[in-house]
Amino acid sequence: MNITLKNGDILELEQGSTALVAAQKISEGLARAAVAAKINGNLCDLSETLAEGDRLEIVTLKEKEGLEVYRHTCAHVLAQALKTIYPTCKLAIGPVIENGFYYDVDFKTPITMEDFGKIEAEMKKIIKSNLPIERFTLPREEAIALMSKYHENYKVELIQDLPESAVLSFYKQGAFTDLCRGPHLPSTGKIKAFKLTSIAGAYWRGDEKKKMLTRIYGTAFAKKEEMEEYFRLLEEAKKRDHTKLGKDLKLFALLPEGRGFPFFLPNGMVLKNTLVDYWRQLHRREGYVEVQTPIIMTRTLWENSGHWDHYKDNMYTTKIDGEDCAVKPMNCPGGMLVYKLAPHSYKDLPIRMGELGLVHRHEKSGQLHGLMRVRCFTQDDAHIFMLPEQITEEIKGVVRIIDEVYSLFGFKYHVELSTRPENSMGSDEDWENATNALVKALDELKLPYVVNEGDGAFYGPKIDFHLEDCIGRTWQCGTIQLDFQMPQRFDLEYVGEDGEKHRPIMIHRVVFGSIERFIGILIEHYAGKFPVWLSPVQVKVLPITDRAADYAAKLTAEMNAMGLRAEADLRKEKLGRKILDAENEKVPYKLVVGDKEMEEGTVSVRKRGEGDIGAMKKEEFFALCKEENDKKIVF
Repeated sequence: MNITLKNGDILELEQGSTALVAAQKISEGLARAAVAAKINGNLCDLSETLAEGDRLEIVTLKEKEGLEVYRHTCAHVLAQALKTIYPTCKLAIGPVIENGFYYDVDFKTPITMEDFGKIEAEMKKIIKSNLPIERFTLPREEAIALMSKYHENYKVELIQDLPESAVLSFYKQGAFTDLCRGPHLPSTGKIKAFKLTSIAGAYWRGDEKKKMLTRIYGTAFAKKEEMEEYFRLLEEAKKRDHTKLGKDLKLFALLPEGRGFPFFLPNGMVLKNTLVDYWRQLHRREGYVEVQTPIIMTRTLWENSGHWDHYKDNMYTTKIDGEDCAVKPMNCPGGMLVYKLAPHSYKDLPIRMGELGLVHRHEKSGQLHGLMRVRCFTQDDAHIFMLPEQITEEIKGVVRIIDEVYSLFGFKYHVELSTRPENSMGSDEDWENATNALVKALDELKLPYVVNEGDGAFYGPKIDFHLEDCIGRTWQCGTIQLDFQMPQRFDLEYVGEDGEKHRPIMIHRVVFGSIERFIGILIEHYAGKFPVWLSPVQVKVLPITDRAADYAAKLTAEMNAMGLRAEADLRKEKLGRKILDAENEKVPYKLVVGDKEMEEGTVSVRKRGEGDIGAMKKEEFFALCKEENDKKIVF
């Protein structure tokens, strides 16, 4: 029989050959590296039998899917170890998550992280045994009987809730059998590096009315060196935790009186306003106008926009003068109303309308996290109303802005194209036209992208920008959404060159996304060591003696008058203490001044991370700092 490989080559095999046999025929090296296969696009075990005409792709640990199979098998090894050590425990579910896996377990006697040593030791025994992992299926009644025999009542419940047509598959490794969809590694011995990481409570099926189970988290990597690097980055991430640094640097506060609603402190407001000022300068240059729309608007508006049907569970509502109203979770419906306030001609378009709008979204308390997941944030929205023939150039213009902003902060990024989701609005034709327009713009820009099927907004497809910080983590921030639907729902019009009324096309776009979240990302990206132009305090002047206090105050006043942000530390403390405190506050420049500096009109400069860099004339230092600030130099 013939099968087709990923590169289009035809491979001839004997009837009944498996994916593993195919891998061996291609090369022994590939067979050793193989962990799973894709047959006609479906991920499956290497033991899967091939048929005439199948399309085959061998999956290794170089692919994300291969690593997920590897980690899922490690979750089963954990489950087998737990059943060996704690025979009375009952297994629930053990899925793969980002960077690892977990297993939810019902223990008669609670366990702690102190038990991880013996659990890991048992897992290593299972791995060393190199147990073959075999898949088999059972009819529903036999499947229930098998799990009942093992007293696995959670598995029985899962089977009973599956559709009648579901294939009930199991995986056996040694004396251990588990209900699982798979796929898995061919044997346990292929696992090379793993570690259990933490323990938590988790309600069965996420229902707080059901029993609390013990969730054991772990991770696994293809190589020990990769796992060590992962834990090194985890430690680095802890040092950069924006919630800790935000408190230490007095940027923001998270208080129980406003859960999910951050309090910005003076230093934080300097940082936030600096970002906003930069945003405004950039958008003025690019021909945007700025508007502000109300925070609360009527329910009928949100019904008309479609948000009430698609988003009401995340919206805060109230009544005003007996009328149902909602606090806005997005700015776009308000932008529609602004557009409609005046008639428009084709000559007016494109209209680029920006809004730094405060939006509110109800997030569950367990999902809140610092500035990364909040209940109110400032969205740097813009809505571009345009002619059909302007779509490609406007999208390219937005991409250019996003690229400029991310490059300024030192971020790399990659792009995803998100397509039509379920329960979306609009016709197939509109969605096809909108998606093709985004593809055309990306192709003309020669911008690489991956397709994220079904993850578009309910009113249109989108381009998402995932930026990468200095320790390799990715964050989805910028987005461009093409919308044919909302202009129709709000009956937006312009008079065309033919004198007839036409419907404009619309782009929704953000660059920062949420300014609050972007600040959180910047704090962690820079580890709180902001470049001069972003630092809440750019210069600390440190007088050595009381005699130099007036000179320090004068220097501070001169710098502030120039538009720099300087402070004098006039406390009656030793110089070493002042320097240490300024270092802890991560101030970019410290100016040490005493009698000599007063007489000569100089400053002794200490630079963050470098220490003493020597004496300068005060004017020379002012010019240096002013240049870093005005040119937005990033290290």
